[in-house]
This record gives sequence, structure tokens and C-alpha cells, in this order.
Amino acid sequence: MKHALTLPLLLFCATLLHAQSIDLSLTLVSDEFSSPLNLQHAGDDRLFVVEQGGLIRILNNDGSVNAVPFLDLSGQISVGGERGLLGLAFHPDYDTNGFFYVNYTDTAGDTQVSRFSVSTGDPDVADPGSELPILGFDQPQSNHNGGCLAFGPDGYLYISSGDGGGGGDTNNRAQNTELLLGKMLRIDIDTPSGGENYSIPADNPFAGDPSKAEEIWAYGLRNPWKFSFDADTGDIWIGDVGQGDVEEIDRAGSTEAGLNYGWRCYEGSDPFNTSGCPDPSELTFPIAEYSSSTGSGNQAVTGGYVYRGDTYPAMEGLYFFADLTGGFIGTVDDSGTLTEYDGFPGFWVSFGEDVNNELYIIDLNGGVYQMEATFGVEDVVNTSVALYPNPTSDRVTLSVSQGVMERVVITGVQGNRMMERSDISSEEITVTTASLATGIYFVRVTLDSGASIVKKLVVR
Repeated sequence: MKHALTLPLLLFCATLLHAQSIDLSLTLVSDEFSSPLNLQHAGDDRLFVVEQGGLIRILNNDGSVNAVPFLDLSGQISVGGERGLLGLAFHPDYDTNGFFYVNYTDTAGDTQVSRFSVSTGDPDVADPGSELPILGFDQPQSNHNGGCLAFGPDGYLYISSGDGGGGGDTNNRAQNTELLLGKMLRIDIDTPSGGENYSIPADNPFAGDPSKAEEIWAYGLRNPWKFSFDADTGDIWIGDVGQGDVEEIDRAGSTEAGLNYGWRCYEGSDPFNTSGCPDPSELTFPIAEYSSSTGSGNQAVTGGYVYRGDTYPAMEGLYFFADLTGGFIGTVDDSGTLTEYDGFPGFWVSFGEDVNNELYIIDLNGGVYQMEATFGVEDVVNTSVALYPNPTSDRVTLSVSQGVMERVVITGVQGNRMMERSDISSEEITVTTASLATGIYFVRVTLDSGASIVKKLVVR
């Protein structure tokens, strides 16, 4: 039974709606790679492309690829499924110390984070004998390895770790703060101590508590395959792959320590297995989410970057992500509005930035593409979208201040279509929700421009 709540009459979501004004396109830079999973720069014009099979190869700014790999780890990793050479990060002082860090699954299938050095005689080749093990831990299953690495604005190394694999996190590893699985880790690699090749930053949430895994920065993650830091604000953005119904995108300030993102208690905002879980008020829920249920065509979120380059003003401040098989590239703006741009088939497995903060997207089939966007002919950048009241009990009004709605579809978190209105051609409509059970729903609004915007609706 649903109960009416005492709410303000209007919960208004005003946003700079880039969805109507952006024409997104991709330009192929190179398709010479084998199962590429990552792209990084080292402070110059070169792009370093990580291949799942164990190679790091250099893509030059003229589109050529060096014949000799920068590093070859193919003989010391396990490959297949979600295993392989997964992550790469260059030290902030790489130009002086030559250090870089990789994340791979070793021959036993376990996670290994190690430091390597560039060779002294050739900047295009690393020293294969320079490996310094930093951090390693067991992986119970072959999937959900996480694997992303990045240096934060604080100079510490962040490492994403999946929940150890299987389905449903039956052992509740992501909520267990004694384990490194299902976490965002944060370590100091410049001042090793305690017999390790790293130390624990003093402001880590569990620093000094021997009953906890002191490396933890955040927890309650399922498979944070890709994360990044906003080059302007320092905010961390995480694309966390869902169990089967909800893909989530998380955002936090760079100093927000100890956040619990909720898995396995919640999949996105949807309750999954809340037995023994903390109160929802203690959890951090996604800034945006979308459905990956059967029939959606979606499979897994691929986290990207907030665009901070200078070449494409239409992209400024938007967080770009994609779905592995969904055939779209998406954006999330600062207010949490998620917009999908269809017509981009590919196995979108990663994003990357060059030294100028221009964005690239990677197809698992071998292609590296540069992302480009311009303002559309309508040049509408001040459209506001309203969804009110939200939460609701019996009806919800949808309104746009510029342009018109053509179609509205409401689906449950399982992807089941609850209602649809087509051929609307109106700036405002009211939809009855009295027949909907209490819960979370996704409202997809298609505009006359062809853009699709997804909002979250709560029915009480």
C-alpha cells in the first residue's frame, strides 16, 4: 500500500540540457590493437594503449603504432574473460623518476599491482626487469577484478577492486571492511613503511585500525571497472557494473572518505539483498543509473571522464560513459541528468585522456577513437526539465521549458515496461502512477530533437 507524503509541491530539476545541443561524433585514430582495455598518457603526446593479452603499446600523435611494445607482460599473466593486463597509471613525476604502475591478474588469477621503470636508454621501451611488487591479493573467482589505477589530486594511488566474482556477492565481501574486495583502495607509494612497498595515508578512513583493511578508501562496490578524477574539481567518478538490472555511476568529492556505495544491499538504488545491511541513510547512492535488464540491450557500464579539454566547448563539464554492448555513449551533467546518444555500435570497454584532456573511447575489437562534439543547429543550452512531485503516490508531471516531448516510457528496474505515451508533441504532460507499486522506476523522455533523457522516479 502506498502512503502520501508531506512534500513540497514541486521537486524541480533544472539543468543545462546539453542533450539538445550536442552533435557527438567519433574519429578513428587506429584499429591496430588486440583487445585494448585502457589508454593513458605520460605527460607528452604519446598514448599508451594497454592490451588484455599483456602488451602496452605506444600510439603516436600521427596515428602510427610502434612495432616494439613499451612493455610485454604476456608471460606472467592469466588471460581470458575479465582477466589480463587491466590497468596502467604513470607516476605524477614520471618525467623525472620514470615510474609507472600496472594492475594485472597473475598466472594464478590473483590481482597484482606492481611498479615498473622506463629504460634508461629509450623512452619508448620499459625495463622488463624493473618490476617492484606493490600490492597483491587473492581473487576467489575469475570475474569482478576491477583493475583500474589512477593517481588522485592528492598524489596517492587509487586502485579499484571488484567483489571477488560469482553472482550476488553471496559472501558479502563488498561490505566486509576486513577485505580488499569490492573496494576503492588508496595507498602512498612514495613513502613505503612497515616492510611494504607502500604506506597507508593518515587520513584513510580505517588508518590505524588493525581490525580493518587500512588501504580502503571507499567500499560497497560490485565491479568498479573504470573510475577517473575530474581534472578541474578533483571529484572521483566511478562506473560500477551491476548484477543484471541496474548500472550505476557514482560521484564523490576528493576528500569524502569512507563512503559505502551499498552493494550487495542495493544494486544502484534498488534493494538487492538487505539482510544485515546498514540503514540506507548511511549509504551513498548513485548520481545516475540506467537499466541493463533483459531486453534492454545493455550489459555493463564503462566509466569514463569529465571533459576538460579546450577543443570542444559543447562537451565541457559533461561526464562521458558508455555501455559495453548497448550501442550508445552517454553523458551525465552536474545535476545528475543522464542522456544517451544512440547510434554508436561497438564494444565500448574504456575511455582515455591525452595530455590536453581530449577524450578517446576504446572498442574491445581493436579501435581507438577520438571523441568530438559541436553544438547542434538548435543551440539550445538553457532547457530546464521538471519531474514533480518526486517522490509521488498517484501522478507525476513532466515538463520541458524548450522543445517538446515526443515519447515517454516508464520502466521498472527489471526493465519491464510499465507504461508508454507516444506522439505527445507537448511541453508538459501528467502521467497517472496510482497503479504502480512502491519502488524505483526509470522515466525515459524522448525529445523532438531525438535526444533521450533518463530520470529516476520514486513511487511511495
